[in-house]
Amino acid sequence: MERRNSSSGRKKPPKRAKSTNIATTALGEEPEKRGRKKSAPVKGEASSRDFNVHVKTAKRREYGSTLWLKRQLNDPYVRKAKAEGYRSRAAYKLIELDEKFALLKPGARVVDLGCAPGGWLQVAVKKTGRSGRVVGIDYLNVPAVAGVDILEMDFLDDAAPAALKEKLGGEADIVLSDMAAPTTGHKATDHLRIVALADAALDFAEDVLAPGGAFVCKVFAGGAEGELLARLKANFTAVKHAKPKASRQDSSEKYVVATGFKGRRDD
Repeated sequence: MERRNSSSGRKKPPKRAKSTNIATTALGEEPEKRGRKKSAPVKGEASSRDFNVHVKTAKRREYGSTLWLKRQLNDPYVRKAKAEGYRSRAAYKLIELDEKFALLKPGARVVDLGCAPGGWLQVAVKKTGRSGRVVGIDYLNVPAVAGVDILEMDFLDDAAPAALKEKLGGEADIVLSDMAAPTTGHKATDHLRIVALADAALDFAEDVLAPGGAFVCKVFAGGAEGELLARLKANFTAVKHAKPKASRQDSSEKYVVATGFKGRRDD
């Protein structure tokens, strides 16, 4: 009688069925992983992942210039401006301010101080239409914008206010100022220059605005301060500060928006 292997009498355990990957679909394909829903990009913008453009430092390019170029290439407003035909991302600052405060109306007369490169001019002429009148001034050369009169001269030139009035041909409904003085790196000096520009812009606005008109001016740090803010409150019915989303978050710039000009006073 043959000797049986002691192990032969044991029943072999049934083969384990091949585990089913519950992560596959009926077609055997891996489904997309579910996670937190990401908010859709703003209309006209791509997702943030699309903006991750790397810029190599060129031999003759300074590191600061490389950082600036990288920021430009990865800025959604820069891309949006290029796609929609605006000359600069700053156009969206005015668009946002207009949507919030209803500044630009069909047929309005608009003056843009420090208008280079022309993004605000493009928005203004589009909003005011053929019946409106838009005049801009800058010491930099600004390529022509259809329907706009542009003066190439320094706004601080003594002859500038009269030249603007002549081009405007009457009172203004809104005076815009996106002017910024060249920075020196010395905060106190730069602040004084900014305030001086804002004061000059307000001087002109008070001289040319029609009753009920509006004034929009770029300011920095704490916004309009001291005498400037007091003048605004005395001459306009409403004064607000605003920082558009299109304004870079790391920038201290804000805009003061004064509406409801009370009219010139005879001092």
